[in-house]
Amino acid sequence: MDMFDKILVCLDGSKLAEQILPYVVEQAKRFRSKIVLFQAYTIPATTFVSATPGTVNMAPNLIQQEEQRLKKEAVKYLEEVAESLRENGLEVECVVVEGSAGNLIVSYAQDEAVDLIALATHGHSGLSRIVFGSVADQVLRESGLPILIIKPQEIED
Repeated sequence: MDMFDKILVCLDGSKLAEQILPYVVEQAKRFRSKIVLFQAYTIPATTFVSATPGTVNMAPNLIQQEEQRLKKEAVKYLEEVAESLRENGLEVECVVVEGSAGNLIVSYAQDEAVDLIALATHGHSGLSRIVFGSVADQVLRESGLPILIIKPQEIED
């Protein structure tokens, strides 16, 4: 049996978070692991429109449109990353889910027999939709799985 059959790689669309990829590629090649690229997204609070002071009117059509846009954007991003990994002969799957990143990472890892979780500690997306930091802490505390975690280096634009 290989040590890491399935590696869950948590990305948020940022170049900082992608700095985990060379480490994952090395592990995946060594253990012939399947890589699962994972991204969680949340619908921004600006999608919820206040009808009267103190209440929130959840414009269903607007929320649905925003959710579809965010999901499509995340799938496109992960597939682009996956393609470069596949060109290196690696088996890659992409998973995009809506909700709280920490909870979703932990539950997906446990439900899908993940052997290793890989993530960067401070890979914030440009729009701050997805937050790592507290997420990394939650995954460390709750997953009960081996974790490959890095603190990415700042990138000059």
